[in-house]
Amino acid sequence: MLHLFRQPEPQKEDARYTVLLDDLERTKKELDHVYATFSNVTEPDLIDAYIYQLNSAQLRYRFLLNSVKEYQ
Repeated sequence: MLHLFRQPEPQKEDARYTVLLDDLERTKKELDHVYATFSNVTEPDLIDAYIYQLNSAQLRYRFLLNSVKEYQ
């Protein structure tokens, strides 16, 4: 019998989706932390460092969010 509408293995798919969601949540927490810390620094070198951290976390968050959207 042909299985035209064969569904993928749910265990592998669910595990990947769960990992994506966990990474997204972790990155959101990191963004919140970096924003909070950034607002309290006054040293120019630290400001530069937090700007790089913010950019990095924002790019990672955007990537993970797009990955979750594609997965759905």
